[in-house]
Amino acid sequence: MKTSKADKKPSVTKGQKQKTLTQLHFCIDKSIIKTCASCGLSYTKGAEEDEALHKKHCMRAQKGMEWGREEEKEGTKAGVKEVASGVKMKDGKKGRIICVNADMKGKIGSKLATLFETMNVVLSASTLSPPVLKVSKAYIFLLPGTIPTREKIIGCAIAQSIETAMAIVPSSSGPAELSTPRTVIMHVDDSTSIFCDPTPLPTPLGIPRIFVSSSHRLQGVATALLNAAASTFVHGCTLDPRQGQVAFSQTTGDGLNLMRKWGCMRMYDEDDSEVRSRLTRKLD
Repeated sequence: MKTSKADKKPSVTKGQKQKTLTQLHFCIDKSIIKTCASCGLSYTKGAEEDEALHKKHCMRAQKGMEWGREEEKEGTKAGVKEVASGVKMKDGKKGRIICVNADMKGKIGSKLATLFETMNVVLSASTLSPPVLKVSKAYIFLLPGTIPTREKIIGCAIAQSIETAMAIVPSSSGPAELSTPRTVIMHVDDSTSIFCDPTPLPTPLGIPRIFVSSSHRLQGVATALLNAAASTFVHGCTLDPRQGQVAFSQTTGDGLNLMRKWGCMRMYDEDDSEVRSRLTRKLD
């Protein structure tokens, strides 16, 4: 049978050497995975998308996010309200605090989603569920920018409607109380050694998230946000953390210090399925 020239295999002529194939191995070098000391985000060094994502997040975490007056004007009808003005920081700068429905849609909703994502990454926290956001408000601290129509978001506290919380047991009572028949004490956080009495106590306001950009911390921003939430979350009623009317969700060490300094001595579980079920029934 005759074969065409295309069917013939090329032969190795004398003097030519056959190429030797080299087996390649895929190796992940851990040294290319970097963790930023400023914002805590891990990213792949040399990967353009990863580095761009880190750069944007790091800038938001340190300096804050842009806020335009035109955005606020657009959202006024949807529930954006100024709740405090001329709020003085320790360095002498003055800002203002606005309140926004946490489940807002549209352009402002997109900005809130970016802000919440930044907060969650910095705090190593999970995303709040839609039912929780629907019964929550975001309190945002704005600082004047270099352009009159632009401001900087330098802090945010999310305030959530809850029903009950647990009283924090003073650290001096800690594990020693575990053996007493009077009560059972829960160890709710290994990293901060917090103990709570699990008895549910009526509590109207919960703070699941609070964040201040790193370059504006220790200036009284967090306290101002908490005061604004406590005084305006329930219309016509100022809530007092020292009276057990406000609770924090499980928090970081810095958050615990802030909570104690502010006078709040209650905690609640934002992931409690029973709480979510009640919230869902309320919405339905």
